[in-house]
Amino acid sequence: MPKLKTHKGAAARFKKSGSGKIMQTKGGKSHFRRRKSSRAKRAYDEMTPMHKTNVGRIKKLIPYA
Repeated sequence: MPKLKTHKGAAARFKKSGSGKIMQTKGGKSHFRRRKSSRAKRAYDEMTPMHKTNVGRIKKLIPYA
């Protein structure tokens, strides 16, 4: 079995947590950020667990993460 290549775009956007969950950040972080509330802007900084319907696709893209 040959080695698998990591999709570098996915590796930059998604991380695996200590318990094995795939974590993601929300979109919309940089554009039109001035008009958002401070509370909304802080919410963009934290990573959230990915929905289970997308986990399989991402695990194929980052097999060694």
